[in-house]
Amino acid sequence: MNPDMLEAGPVDAKVLSVFDFDGTLTHHDSFVPFLKFAFGTGEFYGRMTKLAVPGLRFLLRQISRDELKAQLIRTFMTGVEKAWVQQQAEAYCQRTWSKLMRPTGLQSVADEVKSGAQVTLCSASPALVLQPFANRLGIKLIGTELEVVDGVLTGKLTGNNCRCENKVLRLEAVYGDLGEYRLRAWGDTRGDRELLAAAQDAHFRHFHSKKKQGKLQR
Repeated sequence: MNPDMLEAGPVDAKVLSVFDFDGTLTHHDSFVPFLKFAFGTGEFYGRMTKLAVPGLRFLLRQISRDELKAQLIRTFMTGVEKAWVQQQAEAYCQRTWSKLMRPTGLQSVADEVKSGAQVTLCSASPALVLQPFANRLGIKLIGTELEVVDGVLTGKLTGNNCRCENKVLRLEAVYGDLGEYRLRAWGDTRGDRELLAAAQDAHFRHFHSKKKQGKLQR
């Protein structure tokens, strides 16, 4: 087998097309705006004040991005009914779709689906929030899972935040050995580095303007 064939994946391999969501298919982050939409402006800013110290500690590199994310989830999602979040997510998707989503990204997803590839979102945002978007796109979803007990969110994660190496691990848990696929991937931040590195066909900031298509930052 020649090097080109190795780089392309196994002969007759199935194509697995993986899209990051926030910043890749969207113009900006979706989760924090979702929280403001769901809880209302007053409640949102009231709860955000509790994150001032953790936010400062993050900027000073005293806590990690994952630790800050965990505190954000805990601040907003503790004791909240799952059904309510699902309802808010549906409403948020309907309200923001046209302004939030990148048209070129939507076309690329549609092209991958039409080609017969297996297509999925793989995002650090909560799957509970992104499910309406995945449904509308007609593709599968892998996202950060929120712990639910008796229909109520505990404010904790189930497993790890779905970014960096955890994106690859989650894909492997669902699809098996990624070496059996021709992996196509789209991402836009450091959190997508491992996903893009695992792909034979990697696209960094593919739907951004040319001036924003810089190198993947460390």
